[in-house]
Amino acid sequence: MSAVLASSFTGLKAAVAAKPFGVSNGYTTSAMMVWTPNNNKFFETLSYLPPLSDADIAKQVNYITRNGWTPCLEFSAPEGAYTLGHDAGYSGIVSSASCGYYDNRYWSMWKLPMFGCSDPNQVLAETKACSRAFPNSFVRVAGFDNIKQVQCASFLVARPAGYEPIPTNQRSV
Repeated sequence: MSAVLASSFTGLKAAVAAKPFGVSNGYTTSAMMVWTPNNNKFFETLSYLPPLSDADIAKQVNYITRNGWTPCLEFSAPEGAYTLGHDAGYSGIVSSASCGYYDNRYWSMWKLPMFGCSDPNQVLAETKACSRAFPNSFVRVAGFDNIKQVQCASFLVARPAGYEPIPTNQRSV
């Protein structure tokens, strides 16, 4: 049996004095920009990015299926895709954040959820079919957890013509 040598602990002060540390994003406060709220609406996770390629979508679908979630496609016409208000809202129902309800929350489902699907190519084929069937609609992929009975992921995969995202270099003023 070999002996294990132990070194003495010199304390955190000595470690900090030897090599100071800090966190920085590389920018100074003078370089910060202000988000413009006018005509700058986005949907779901990743919608602030330029449109996703098929390879990017496949990676996200792999993440969904790797976590055991069920992929599902949803679509909505532009007038039904945005939340239209948080006071009286589209339906006249009070929809403040404390109510847990807001108008246009639910989009139409494309077919049934893809139970047991583990191939992102199947999901990509369905997103293309949904976009062909409803060319004037937004299309998103969602991942549902059948145990917790909740949506765990959702991201936009198609936009109708005329609803292209604002280029990333023009989103702030």
